[in-house]
Amino acid sequence: MRPTGRLHLGHYHGVLKNWVKLQEEYPCLFFVADWHALTTNYDSPQIIEESVWDMLIDWLAAGVDPSQATLFIQSRVPEHAELHLLLSMMCPLGWLERVPTYKDQQEKLSNKDLSTYGFLGYPLLQSADILIYRADKVPVGEDQVPHVEITREVARRFNHLYGREPGFEDKAKEAVKKLGSKRARLYHDLRTRFQQEGEEEALEQAHALLEEAQNLSMGDRERLYGYLEGSSKMILVEPEALLTEAARMPGLDGQKMSKSYGNTIFLREDRDSVVKKIRTMQTDPARVRRTDPGDPAKCPVWQFHEIYSDDSARDWVQQGCRSAGIGCLDCKQPVIDAVLKEQTAMRERAQPYVDDPSLVRNIIADGCERARKMAQETMRDVREAMGLSYS
Repeated sequence: MRPTGRLHLGHYHGVLKNWVKLQEEYPCLFFVADWHALTTNYDSPQIIEESVWDMLIDWLAAGVDPSQATLFIQSRVPEHAELHLLLSMMCPLGWLERVPTYKDQQEKLSNKDLSTYGFLGYPLLQSADILIYRADKVPVGEDQVPHVEITREVARRFNHLYGREPGFEDKAKEAVKKLGSKRARLYHDLRTRFQQEGEEEALEQAHALLEEAQNLSMGDRERLYGYLEGSSKMILVEPEALLTEAARMPGLDGQKMSKSYGNTIFLREDRDSVVKKIRTMQTDPARVRRTDPGDPAKCPVWQFHEIYSDDSARDWVQQGCRSAGIGCLDCKQPVIDAVLKEQTAMRERAQPYVDDPSLVRNIIADGCERARKMAQETMRDVREAMGLSYS
């Protein structure tokens, strides 16, 4: 996530809530994309530095757990930049120019000069962010799928150009022995069934076998994936898009919640401020007087009920609004209560980090160290494949 200011409920319901769920299902890496923030805020970097630590506290407040996931800052792992540079040597210019968000962002941010190399190349930096951890799943919404697709193309092109490892077959056979005699026989059997009979089930079983093998280095594991499919070493893994459902969090005016619209409720906002913002939200313009019936579909408050209220409360709103049986302030009170309850838990989780900022810095130092070890292992293989190891 880019550090461009305080996080609001749109970030929570659109992204962070999903992160909290994913960290219990997968080994996750979540990072502060400070270099990415520079692609559009290169002329005002102070906002980046100011936002990093506040944003990290917001993550922790939302329930992101450093004991389950790795949290780090992109620029503290310089291997991201090295891989981006090396990928830029073989990535066709046309691939970057056709990314849908390239022209879209230029139009949306027409007040900024985005005719820079960094802005053109940011999808490739995203690819490096993914590929350096050999991630096989990237949680994204529909609009971000093209970024995963270009990452897959970049990995495929890299493996095609540089995956012809000298002595590959001999190294693969040595790696098979590390599986142990029983698993090695099963691997050979599955490989034969896939290559000679085209059995997709055999391929899936072999992948599962390799994923369970604990004593393989990442390099040997990738060799065995490549040997299994009859190709050379798969140096970079082609990731899959893990489509995630994100609730569209409305702003106070019914538009998408966004700082640029001035319609936000921040994750750790003062209680009185939250109450005032919701109580003064605009409602159905047809309800001029308390006795006028309204239509929830035309009221921004209803969109909050869709996220925060259960079926019985929503039925109450529908009937009461349409019959003028309840007033707008009555309708807003359950939303106020639900948002305050949600934020109370967040403020409680955040307070230790607010009181002692060194706790956050220690979490990030540990996360950066873990992330960098993984990144360095990938870069050793990348340099060797590109003839840059000089060993």
